[in-house]
Amino acid sequence: MMIKPIVSLCLWLFCIAAHAQKDALQNFPDGYQPEQVGKKLAYRFVAGKHMLHAGKWISYPETFNWTGALKFAARSGDQQLIKLLEDKFDPLFNREKQLLPPMNHVDLNMFGTLPLEFFLTTQNKKYLELGLPYADSQWQVPENATAKEKEWASKGYSWQTRLWIDDMYMITILQTQAYRVTKEQKYLDRAAAEMVLYLDELQRPNGLFYHAPDVPFYWARGNGWMAAGVTELLRYLPENHQHRPRILQGYQLMMESLRKYQTAEGMWNQLIDEADAWAETSGSAMFTYAFITGVKNGWLDEKAYAPAARKAWIALVSYINDNGDVREVCVGTNKKNDKQYYYDRPRHVGDYHGQSPYLWCVLALME
Repeated sequence: MMIKPIVSLCLWLFCIAAHAQKDALQNFPDGYQPEQVGKKLAYRFVAGKHMLHAGKWISYPETFNWTGALKFAARSGDQQLIKLLEDKFDPLFNREKQLLPPMNHVDLNMFGTLPLEFFLTTQNKKYLELGLPYADSQWQVPENATAKEKEWASKGYSWQTRLWIDDMYMITILQTQAYRVTKEQKYLDRAAAEMVLYLDELQRPNGLFYHAPDVPFYWARGNGWMAAGVTELLRYLPENHQHRPRILQGYQLMMESLRKYQTAEGMWNQLIDEADAWAETSGSAMFTYAFITGVKNGWLDEKAYAPAARKAWIALVSYINDNGDVREVCVGTNKKNDKQYYYDRPRHVGDYHGQSPYLWCVLALME
């Protein structure tokens, strides 16, 4: 006589649980809604100063922040913001032309992603003409290339290959952007082959990545670049692409490990596997972006990862101050085989390394 009520109760609880999983990445409380956070961060960028590489050229952190703000403006239909971002860019065609980065380093080439995004937003060909050479030059070997750079190129890889995990955002995102504007398969093929190389050479059995082969530490933002890069590539890589199974496997292995190391607060530490390291926002935001996108595209189990992504987002927003600046951002960090070096890295407020991946999370949540 009690079977039907029990079955009904179980079905009700199941439906409640299923709804809770789907609801995890929406219906955020006031102040945590992605549209609110995105607007705050995007307009904060408009008012900000240039963050220059070596004091000379537009840096990759600024490039990614600018691109994120532009994507948010387009996604939210904010024409005023698009105009403000264009006005900020226009001097680079004339009086600030000297700030355009040269096409001679993996970090500097990243600038190309920004004009390509402006082209996607405005369809103005001046942006395409400026941006596409940055992608093409990653595979055009310069005359003064080193023997190692020529060796990488002879194997079909970018001459800018270094086997630093940072590269797997820097190379992947630019080639993917070039594919988005041209629809030429060669750009995706380049990015995918490069990603497989880095996965095969650098991914550890636990799914994470050392900062470099000779630096055996799981630095958060370094791993964040890889997490964001592989996520971005999977968004555009066709289901039948020869490298997709390997890339998806590497992505899922990394995500599984990251979920285990997520702190009780919802963040990840400066050194991911060190419980006494400080919570670092830029890497945490990159991992959160990878979680959100994976859940929404069906690459990750919704039941396991949607609550983790929500928890991370709620934690991340608490690190934004009243000015729209993200706190606890590790400064730009070269590799060093010294664990204490990573513990002692200065922490900045409003550093574009942190502002950018927050906008990626915003965009992923808005999809």
